[in-house]
Amino acid sequence: MNDFRFRKKYRLRHRREYDRVFSQRVRAGNDVLLVYGARNPYDYPRLGLTVSRKVGKATRRNRWKRLIREAFRLNRHRLPQGVDLVVIPRPQAQPTLESVTRALLHLARRVERKLNRRQGPPPREGSAGG
Repeated sequence: MNDFRFRKKYRLRHRREYDRVFSQRVRAGNDVLLVYGARNPYDYPRLGLTVSRKVGKATRRNRWKRLIREAFRLNRHRLPQGVDLVVIPRPQAQPTLESVTRALLHLARRVERKLNRRQGPPPREGSAGG
């Protein structure tokens, strides 16, 4: 059975982690979300959230955060591995789990393609030469 818990290891928890992602300047967006990304040294994706007051009052911001976390939690295995993602909702969008999930998967793949073009694909485990 798959483990769908949202453990601490799947979260960006420190300011320096967010700063590293934003400094890479690799992003993709649509009318629902804006996603920034950077490589991480792990074999799983991690999520960071930034939901500003432009999105609305606290209840609306909290709904956005719940939906983004849920989309990440349920689709972690479908997201690019070894990538840190910082997700920012668009203020004008109406959040639904379906739209957030679709946007997150699509934009995470676009960020991964941009990272691959910039840095090359990440090395695979067990494929070290020598």
